[in-house]
Amino acid sequence: MIRVHRVALDVTNIQAADLARACGTARFAYNWALARWNEMYQILLADPSAPKPSQQSLRRELNSIKHEQFPWMLRVTKCAPQEAIIDLGRAFGNYFAGRAKRPHFHKKGAADSFRVSAGFFKVDGRRLRLPLLGWVRMRETLRWPEAKLVSVTVSSHRGRWFAGFACEFPDPTPEPHTGDVVGVDVGLREYVTSDGEHIGVPRAYRNTERQLRRAQQSLARKMKGSKNRDKAKAKVVRIHGRVADVRTDWLHKTTSRLVAEHSVICVEDLNVRGMAGNKHIAKSVMDAGFFEFRRQLEYKCPASGANLVVADRWFPSSKMCSTCGAKTKHLPLHVRYWTCESCGASHHRDENAAINLRNYAASSAVSACGEFKTADDHGRTATSSSHLCEAGTRHQTGR
Repeated sequence: MIRVHRVALDVTNIQAADLARACGTARFAYNWALARWNEMYQILLADPSAPKPSQQSLRRELNSIKHEQFPWMLRVTKCAPQEAIIDLGRAFGNYFAGRAKRPHFHKKGAADSFRVSAGFFKVDGRRLRLPLLGWVRMRETLRWPEAKLVSVTVSSHRGRWFAGFACEFPDPTPEPHTGDVVGVDVGLREYVTSDGEHIGVPRAYRNTERQLRRAQQSLARKMKGSKNRDKAKAKVVRIHGRVADVRTDWLHKTTSRLVAEHSVICVEDLNVRGMAGNKHIAKSVMDAGFFEFRRQLEYKCPASGANLVVADRWFPSSKMCSTCGAKTKHLPLHVRYWTCESCGASHHRDENAAINLRNYAASSAVSACGEFKTADDHGRTATSSSHLCEAGTRHQTGR
């Protein structure tokens, strides 16, 4: 298992210039290799006997010509161009496997970074030694000093430099949890658990939207190429960065606490891309971090021995009464409280959905026919179809 610890760096102006030079070299090598790959592919189409492009052949070709054609590459570590070409080969592998789009040329200033493989760097407390650069100060020590360091990726983000250490661990051995089962219903303003806890979403973008609008208006008035435009652009970048940091910090703290306190966590399989296409709620959907919330649970649960259960996208968590199992066809989003006509139970919409998700995970009785089990008023288990939201079902009254 590979985990990454990202650490901020304290660099001098000279060190920052050297790091930027290494990033530029890695970007140039990637673009050069991509152009050569496309050229070799066109030759291969005309002559099937021609050699196929590969990252190994491109790395050997670059090593043979860089002393004469690109002598400035010798001013940075050799890992920068070599690892960039390896990344290109991996990108083409993902493209041919249908997992990603075709690789494109990298642009200066967009995700500038370079990677140094194991054996070419050293960590000593709060210091990082890079080849041809020397020791660089880090803001903190490594989180896992006993882990095996696979590589370090130095990147520039919002005017600061960071080092991402890829640490290798043995596959975790799941340990029995003493916690319980919990269902989590995600919302635009709050996440609600089946325990009745309401976790407020920080809404970092919404709260900063007015400040960001003014900063962007100021940027639009600046003359292109001027120093004032660069300052205004940096201000916009800082605001976006602060929004991302607030959202990421909240998601990490929330998911870590849920994984530590519960043995089974159940969430819904939401169509986040479709929800983001709705212009009325798109900003709030992305601000709440639905996709990132599930992504963090997917890798944190196995590491801690917890289980993640994802309910089917069509599971009627909000429209089903958690007391008797009766379902309704119409329950508009603005209805936050409703009463079941079958048993008379009153429900908070999100709390009821979270309880249904908890019952879904606790029963683990989903069959191939799409059926699930619910409990009736006398505690007996009843089997109901997940498609009973058609006409003819019982209706509840919203209030």
